Amino acid sequence: MSRPAVVVASIALLVAVAVIAVGVDSTALTDGARALVSEPLLPVALVVFGVGFWLRALVWARLVPGLSTSMAWAAVHVSLLGNHLLPLRLGEGLRVWSVVRRAAVPVQVATASVITLRAADVMTLLGLAAGAGVWVLGDAASVVGNGASWVVVTVAVAGLVAFGAGAGWILLLRRRDRARGLPASVRVPGPVLVTATAVGWVLEAGLVFVVARAGGVEVGLGAALLVSCAAVLAQVVAITPGGFGTYEAGAVAAWLLVGVDPATGLALALLTHASSTLYAVATGAVAIFWPAPGEFGLLRLPRVVSSAAAPVVDAPDAPVVLILPAHDEVESVSAVVARAPVAVGSHPLIVVVVDDGSSDATADVARAAGAVVVAHEKNLGLGAAVRTGFAWARTQHPAAVVFCDADGEYAPEEVGRLVSPILAGTADYVVGSRFAGDIHHMHPHRRLGNRVLTRWVQWLARRRDITDAQSGYRALSPAATADAEIVHDYNYAQVLTLDLLAKGYRYAEVPISYRFRATGRSFVRLGRYLRMVVPAVHRELNHANNPSPRKPSESVTPGSAKKNPPPSGRMYSSSGSPLRRA
Repeated sequence: MSRPAVVVASIALLVAVAVIAVGVDSTALTDGARALVSEPLLPVALVVFGVGFWLRALVWARLVPGLSTSMAWAAVHVSLLGNHLLPLRLGEGLRVWSVVRRAAVPVQVATASVITLRAADVMTLLGLAAGAGVWVLGDAASVVGNGASWVVVTVAVAGLVAFGAGAGWILLLRRRDRARGLPASVRVPGPVLVTATAVGWVLEAGLVFVVARAGGVEVGLGAALLVSCAAVLAQVVAITPGGFGTYEAGAVAAWLLVGVDPATGLALALLTHASSTLYAVATGAVAIFWPAPGEFGLLRLPRVVSSAAAPVVDAPDAPVVLILPAHDEVESVSAVVARAPVAVGSHPLIVVVVDDGSSDATADVARAAGAVVVAHEKNLGLGAAVRTGFAWARTQHPAAVVFCDADGEYAPEEVGRLVSPILAGTADYVVGSRFAGDIHHMHPHRRLGNRVLTRWVQWLARRRDITDAQSGYRALSPAATADAEIVHDYNYAQVLTLDLLAKGYRYAEVPISYRFRATGRSFVRLGRYLRMVVPAVHRELNHANNPSPRKPSESVTPGSAKKNPPPSGRMYSSSGSPLRRA
């Protein structure tokens, strides 16, 4: 929002506060507030008030195919909250933004429908105000008075122009849909929807009626409707948050028409406005988060995801691929490669070291030890290295894919533990848990950090069986390997787990041994780690607008043809063959 707009809104707010402070009867306001708090009909009035907004959400959902009533309700109430907290009716933009972001409604459809419905609201309110005035006063002209007629005419013309613009936009969108052979993306509101909108505004007048009753002013529903319509219409030109000042001016003018003195009318207007603001804050706070995804996107995995068993690998000669991401690990990588077994049962083991742009002789040492080497020209990050390893492993049609750090913290001799559930067909994604196994040494601050982050991932994934969310020793089935997505280069730990769980892959843990690295230096630094990981986790939870997860049964099976090309890095082995270690 520009500085001039802030200045204008601030000045308007100060003027409104000053005028109201001078004109309000503090005794009547205090007594009315006490009576309203103890008014037994107030909860009922607020519920009825809310039903009015629900009806308008229902109308909007019927106007836009694919927009659920709950999402429309959320957008309406986020907008209501914004209009009460922000000046210049900026909450109206939130109405469009919410359904575009949360319900994947095209921005043109959302904008056209909002303009049309809000213009219809204005015209409906004008009609209801005129009808209520005739009902209460018996003379349509006296509803607005000669001095205010030009205001009403201006608002009416503006409403007609806005409605015409919105309806015209909708017709253009419908014409585009027909030309493309698609069903209509948005509808023009018909008599039933307009009637429902009118009923919603009538229900909102119940709050004015109850506030007046608590304040000792006996009025009929017609008078309450007239006051409610006048106050809301005055907010069309709101400058201050919640239209403070203009709302009260419209309400007081209407109260004067029905014979209530200005001081009492102002007190009733303030109490009604305060009640509607409390409703807006309470329901708007809920609408920010419910229904999922909230305004901040998904914060946890869905409670239910599709699940299917991956087929058991029945190719005894299919290899198990062990990936060792490495960056400047010249002191440890040779020993880790040498300790890896030659086979896991009947499955030969291929060790591939992904050299992530090392500045030392890591690649040469790994190659001499018998590993296949895939080299990044420059350092890209651990997540990128694992992604490259997966791409290379898929070219081998493996029985299982395993990866662990090349720094000696994890025992390559235990690779059989990791792949056993996968080869048996009981799991698709297996994590080696240090906390369920044997930790020879781990710094206290790292132990605490791992515990805290694991609790966080448990909450994100809604899984209590996750005991080591940061483990660097993991195994995947061929289907999970082909389907796995790591959404950032820096790391893989949390996002890989969330990705595979969201897609329905079966999770398991096995105990492993762990020994803190004796050489080299870990890349993990708490501040940078959190800055990189937390946004990546949020992106993962909301990846591609959280599309329906693909079942493992629909993914790649061993030997099938998801022919992902190998990575573009250079590949070496001591024997010149990428298929076997020397």
